[in-house]
Amino acid sequence: MDQNKKTILKNFSPIKILIPVLLGLGATAWLFIKDDKLSELKGIAEANWWWLAAALLVLVIRDLGYMYRIRSLTDKFLSWRNSLDVIMLWEFASAITPSVVGGTTIATIVLNKEGISLGKSLAYVMVTAVLDNMFFIIAAPLALLFVQGEVFPTFGLAESDVNALKMAFYISYSLIAVYTFIMIYALFVRPRAFKWILLRLTSWRLFRKWRINAFQHGNEIVWASEQLRGKNFNYWARVIISTVFVWCARYFLLNCLIAAFTDVTLSEHLLIISRNLIFWIVMLVAITPGGAGIVEMAFPSFFGLFLGRFSNIVVVLYRLITYYPYLVLGSIFLPKWVAKVFGRSSVVAEEVSYHDASAK
Repeated sequence: MDQNKKTILKNFSPIKILIPVLLGLGATAWLFIKDDKLSELKGIAEANWWWLAAALLVLVIRDLGYMYRIRSLTDKFLSWRNSLDVIMLWEFASAITPSVVGGTTIATIVLNKEGISLGKSLAYVMVTAVLDNMFFIIAAPLALLFVQGEVFPTFGLAESDVNALKMAFYISYSLIAVYTFIMIYALFVRPRAFKWILLRLTSWRLFRKWRINAFQHGNEIVWASEQLRGKNFNYWARVIISTVFVWCARYFLLNCLIAAFTDVTLSEHLLIISRNLIFWIVMLVAITPGGAGIVEMAFPSFFGLFLGRFSNIVVVLYRLITYYPYLVLGSIFLPKWVAKVFGRSSVVAEEVSYHDASAK
């Protein structure tokens, strides 16, 4: 069996899909059961259905933005249909892996099996990671500046919890910033120097066991860097603007859900977006697949101030719209995609073997 196929099937195994589902459902059930709040579910009838429809529309627009970005990154090598496959499988991989890991390995394999060279596949995945992180790095200080101290929640939290939350944010932000600037240096400034640094570090006895991995990662950086050379202004403008667009859409979706249950002023909309940004930077270090369980538990502290008794309902709707659909869609797209790309590879291999045999 193709090694890439083994990796795909291993990462998308039923147990890896089941774990985040159980964690998320367990945390959701606990939110309602712990204080006997099951009756709150009736509040869904009070929702403004226009805002709920707007949330679904924003979700579709966001995914179209992701498809546009991957098409732009690949210089339109991918069709819209193939871009849909890539995005659905990428979101699926992200949903069943911890946020700190993401679906980057799977995304590289998916792009490669769509006919893009390994070097370019690595480059595109690395660039998306850098662009996404740069959005956080720039937007987070702006959020802190615009809304001052209100960006950190105090609703239902002790002072020690608020301080712990702030510490988690600053640690997460620092790690993201350090990683991103290292990647920028490695990809766009001195890729071979970065490879040399990796090999130099792993020549020390303490890190020697990672030397092979360092050599491989160094080569990947060099390959990726070579693929990105010579890209013009229009190329970078398209991928940067589409990155800003998809993340703004991702955040505004929650605004739609909150507005469906309560009146929200313009200043409150800005505060919700700012808190959502801080919320997800903290969640990036979540150790559970897709942040399952952790998102459900932390959500009321961040947004309960706006929602009151509707807080638990909105977190359920939020996860139902933004998380669980990708587990379902991924399970649908995966077998069809595996049959398409690996079946195609098998056909090509059989034809090559046939022609070789005929030549002999």
